[in-house]
Amino acid sequence: MIYVRREKCKYVFMLAALIISVSLVLKLLEMNPELTASQLVVEEALSVQLKPDHKDDGPKSKCGLPEPCPGKDFAFKIHSGATNSVGPQICFDGKMIIKKDTRGNWLGINIAVINEKTGEHIKTGSFNMWTGSVEDLIEFLKSIEDGSLVLIATFDDPATKLNDEARALIAELGSSYISKIKFRDNWLFVGGKKTMTQVYFEQHMKNDKGTNKYENWPEMIEIEGCIPRVIE
Repeated sequence: MIYVRREKCKYVFMLAALIISVSLVLKLLEMNPELTASQLVVEEALSVQLKPDHKDDGPKSKCGLPEPCPGKDFAFKIHSGATNSVGPQICFDGKMIIKKDTRGNWLGINIAVINEKTGEHIKTGSFNMWTGSVEDLIEFLKSIEDGSLVLIATFDDPATKLNDEARALIAELGSSYISKIKFRDNWLFVGGKKTMTQVYFEQHMKNDKGTNKYENWPEMIEIEGCIPRVIE
């Protein structure tokens, strides 16, 4: 009899959990009618994927890197957005410059500019390449001072409004893939403008309906690493 009662209790708890989950989903859909159930599934899956592993994130490990960077080198970790639901993220030297967000924030090309010597976050720019102006992006790129590290993460569509001038300016920062970036590709880049370290990181995931993980969007991509600190 004790066993039966325990089994009954287990099913009661499972039913209660299911009811609560359904209620939460319905509430979210009511708050945002444009949100689809499939988008909620994507967001939940990515939330689990992006959850930091506390076993690896020791007290001196910045941005969730498995191990601390040597000496006083700068740690970074960035990831692209996923579908049109979950935004990008840029972390530099333990500071979350762009935090993962939802509901369409940070669409397009997102840029963080860092002082190469001090690691100070100078400025951030976000440029919607579907409905925005490429001239704003060009102006921002031209305003980056020499000796600046540049971290870029994309979300949804980074390419529709891109023109040759914008691509050339990004290529000058050290990008090898910018000429290949197309509609809804995922792209990450770490480089700089006339920096002393001249360290570059880059990753590109092509939008291909035959291989996409999320129907009309490729899977999220991520890069992390250490950038040597300039010591004078």
